Amino acid sequence: MKNFTVEFALGDSEYLTALRLAAGAVCSAADIDVDAIEDFKVCVTESALILKNCGFESVRADFFREKGVGCEISGKGGKPEPADNELSLALISALVRECDITGGKVIEKVTLLI
Repeated sequence: MKNFTVEFALGDSEYLTALRLAAGAVCSAADIDVDAIEDFKVCVTESALILKNCGFESVRADFFREKGVGCEISGKGGKPEPADNELSLALISALVRECDITGGKVIEKVTLLI
């Protein structure tokens, strides 16, 4: 599988559905089981919502295959500021094998690996 990238404006919530579909397609191509696919889709969507909550204007999701299937979701533009994302981060941490958060008080990027 080659790397796959999706970019969209966070103001258009209908694109979150497209992001979920892309995450599912990448997992399906890698023969990931159905339960793990659903968990991954939730985590990718929550990561985009975290970046929206932090004030980013758009998001870039880079899907990759390294030691499993993963996605690096990064925010772009807007006026980023600290936000309360504790619940979303706890959910993500519980559902993926690895989760790496980049940024201090303002989360700039979330990297997931299943």
